[in-house]
Amino acid sequence: LMAVKVLKLIIDKYPNAELVMIGPKKDDSFDEVKDFVDKFNLNVIFTGKLTKEEWVELSKKSNIFINTTHFDNTPVSVIEAMALGLPVISTNVGGIPYLIKNNENGLLVDDNDIEKMAEQIDKIIADNHLSERIAFEALETVKEFDWKVVKNEWFKLLQ
Repeated sequence: LMAVKVLKLIIDKYPNAELVMIGPKKDDSFDEVKDFVDKFNLNVIFTGKLTKEEWVELSKKSNIFINTTHFDNTPVSVIEAMALGLPVISTNVGGIPYLIKNNENGLLVDDNDIEKMAEQIDKIIADNHLSERIAFEALETVKEFDWKVVKNEWFKLLQ
């Protein structure tokens, strides 16, 4: 719901803004989100679960990845977005601050802070240098998650 509320805030400044919500319908919150989208006639696409190839193709057409979770440890979707070169704006919950360093490899906002999330989106759109730097640093961060790197760390630990 936070993501569509953020979209509602930014469409005044960016009327062509579009939100793509990726992932399967997990619970009743989908109905609440869909009702909100319909009520305000928001430009939202619900993809359902995507294959890796579909996600890669979609990322090429995307500008920003927002993660509006209320709790998570190390979300794979955020790691994938970082690896795909998207600047990430996320809620500052659970283990996410261990993955994203604010203003370095992503931007963080407090949980359910819709206004701040909208401000951070505007900040990324307005400052191309910031967007590129964050995306680059994010890619550098997730390179450390590559199995070739992790495998060697496990070997060192187990010796």
